Amino acid sequence: MATIKQVAQHAGVSVATVSRVLNDKGYVHEDTRKSVLKAIEELQYNPNSVARSLFKKSSNTIGLLIPDITNPFFPQLVRAVEDVMYPKGYTTILFNSDENIQHELDYLKGMTSKYIDGVIVVSNTLKWEHLERLTTPVIALDRHIDDRIASVTIDNYESSLKALEFLVERGCKRIAHLAGPSHVFTSNERLRAYKDFTRKNGLEEIIQEGSYELQSGMLNTMQLLTKYQHIDAIFAGNDVMAIGALKAAAKLGIDVPKELSVMGFDGVEWGTAVTPELTTMQQPIYQIGKKAAEMLLKRLENPGLAPEHVRLNAELTVRQSTK
Repeated sequence: MATIKQVAQHAGVSVATVSRVLNDKGYVHEDTRKSVLKAIEELQYNPNSVARSLFKKSSNTIGLLIPDITNPFFPQLVRAVEDVMYPKGYTTILFNSDENIQHELDYLKGMTSKYIDGVIVVSNTLKWEHLERLTTPVIALDRHIDDRIASVTIDNYESSLKALEFLVERGCKRIAHLAGPSHVFTSNERLRAYKDFTRKNGLEEIIQEGSYELQSGMLNTMQLLTKYQHIDAIFAGNDVMAIGALKAAAKLGIDVPKELSVMGFDGVEWGTAVTPELTTMQQPIYQIGKKAAEMLLKRLENPGLAPEHVRLNAELTVRQSTK
C-alpha cells in the first residue's frame, strides 16, 4: 500500500504539497495538482480517513441513532437517510440504543471524538441538556425532543383519531387498544387519542399495555381476548403488535375480520406479508427519513439555521383485517 511520502516522490513534490491537494487547502499550481492526482491514481493511494478527519475536524460521516433495529419501521428510515446522504459524499453509521440512555450518551460521546459531522436521533430519553453542547447539527426523527432541536414527526394524535373513526364507521362498537410502551412518545400520543375518542363517543375503554414487539403483541392480545370476549376491534399501537394480534386471534380460533377487526399503525412492509393483510395508518416512512436527511444537509452547509419542525400526516390504508 502506497504512502503519502511515496506519492510525493512519484510526483516530484513535497509531502506538504500532496497534503494540500488532498485536503484542498492552500495554493497549488494547477500543473502540480494534476501531477499529484496522477501519482495518486498510478500508485492507487488511499488516504488515511482517520488521519484526515483529525486534521480537518470532519469525517464526511453522520450518525443515525435508533432504538431498535429489529423493528421493521427503522430499517426503512435508515434506507431513506442513506439514499440522501450517500450521493452527497457522506457515510451513515448506525447506532442501536435499545432505549438505554447510557448507551445513547456513550454513542454521542464517541461520535464527537470521531468528528462525525451531524447526527439524526430517534430517542425517548435524550433531552436538551444532553444535546446542547454538541457542535454538530442534530435532527430529531419520529419523536420531538425540544423546540430548540429541529425535528421531523407525524401527527400521531390526529392519525389515531382517524383510525378509530374508521373502525366505528365499519360498525365496531367495542374497540380495545393494544398500547405501546408508556415511556415512548408516539405510544403515548396514540393512547391519548384512544382515551379522548372513547370518552367523547361514550365507548367502553379497554386498554392492554404492551411493547412494540411481535411476541408480546401476541401474548398481550391473547390475555385481552380471553378477559374481554365481547371485543369486536383492536387498535394496535403499531403494526408489529397488530401482526401479533392477528396471530393471537388465529390461535384462539377468532375469525378476522368477521368476528374481530384489527387496525395497525406505521405501514411497515410486514403488513402485506400476513394473512389477512393488515389495515393500518400508513406513515410516509421513507419521506420522513428523507426529509430528516435533507434538513441535516442544509444545516451542514448553513450551521446557523433556526430549528425547523416538520410534521407529516399518516394515511389510512384499508386492507383485509377490518370488516
